Amino acid sequence: MGADLRKRGGGRKGKYAPMSQINVTPFVDVMLVLLIIFMVTAPLLSTGVKVDLPQTSAKPLSAEDKPLSVSLRGDGRVFLQDTEVQVETLVERLRAIGDVSKETRIFVRADENLSYGKVMGVMGMINGAGFNKVALVTQPTKGGKGK
Repeated sequence: MGADLRKRGGGRKGKYAPMSQINVTPFVDVMLVLLIIFMVTAPLLSTGVKVDLPQTSAKPLSAEDKPLSVSLRGDGRVFLQDTEVQVETLVERLRAIGDVSKETRIFVRADENLSYGKVMGVMGMINGAGFNKVALVTQPTKGGKGK
């Protein structure tokens, strides 16, 4: 019997041998909580400016780098990413962004109820400032056909 105690506890009476197995249950619990948190917060991280985009059957563009987004709302307000800007200061705000080069892709999102002239005026300002990769963003039509 004394040999058995020495194997398990090293001869210490009333003490247990150290456990050499890893308890994975707390790790799994933490991972499940983090998964739930990320599932709840992920939809909230999308672009916050609501714009009714026109629908088209064009194929989506592939984006290699992160584009800038200029949004034109139906009430005439203009947003650069999620920040509201004045139309007159849009070009200088684009230039002020540090990592923007003339080759940066700029997506223009415009409400479908805006006049063609207003949308083309903003696109012309951006293009006139030397930004060559300016594209309009639309929504795909339901069913794949035009309106």
